[in-house]
Amino acid sequence: MGRNWWHFPALAGLVVWLGAGLAAAGDGPLRALENGDAAKGWQAVGRIELDGRGFCTGALIAPDLVLTAAHCLFDKTSGAPVPLSGLEFLAGWRNGRAEAYRRVRRGIVHPEYRYDAPDDIARVAHDLALLQLEQAIRLPGLRPFETGDRPRMGAAVGVVSYAEGRSEAPSLQEVCHVLAGQPGVVMLSCAVDFGASGAPVFRVEGGVPRIVSVVSAKAAWNARPVALGSTLGASLALLQAQLAAGEGGIAQSGPPPRQFGQGGARETGGARFVRP
Repeated sequence: MGRNWWHFPALAGLVVWLGAGLAAAGDGPLRALENGDAAKGWQAVGRIELDGRGFCTGALIAPDLVLTAAHCLFDKTSGAPVPLSGLEFLAGWRNGRAEAYRRVRRGIVHPEYRYDAPDDIARVAHDLALLQLEQAIRLPGLRPFETGDRPRMGAAVGVVSYAEGRSEAPSLQEVCHVLAGQPGVVMLSCAVDFGASGAPVFRVEGGVPRIVSVVSAKAAWNARPVALGSTLGASLALLQAQLAAGEGGIAQSGPPPRQFGQGGARETGGARFVRP
């Protein structure tokens, strides 16, 4: 563990929830990207339609690859995988139109992610997935994002997401901060809400935004709203290797169905978790 890594406070002080998001002191406001000029450079972020069961956020990291959260690929009521035929990526979705519409050929989730596992911080660390599109998106001005290393404590980051109440255009929070973390997970002051699952967390380096984390859950720590993000590194490399080898597709296997109450909560190690 390097000197730039850190631990979360005691899990007993962390409550995962899904109320309205609030920015921390010193963080920037959410800004809607409602027109072409505002959205320029962010069109590779898109809305993922989930077979009529809701939506998540995702981002292109290659012309045919979308990075998102693993839990987006499972039905929150039954725990069964969402049919790939019902998934669609709407690149740059804004005010009823997208820059590109693509169906999904394959979905790959982290091999250690289990939707029906107990809710804990370790589950967030593995909450990553890749969607391979049926057809690559190659359009002028729409460039996939590069990825980067995990951000350090105190680093300024940004988030582009769709969410409840702002589902028809993405919103950009240019500045929020890394508050704490542990291997595979970062705690962020970024404002997130329903639908922001899978949203890319950016670190701007040399003027280039690089994805350094993916929004997994929303939480409250010591009465302060925070977001939890999965970091990339070895996890992303593993997903890419599985994809190249033709392994790990959710269409071939998935966790056994398990019934969850909508919006239900349960106690785990002193912290209350609610599924996105």
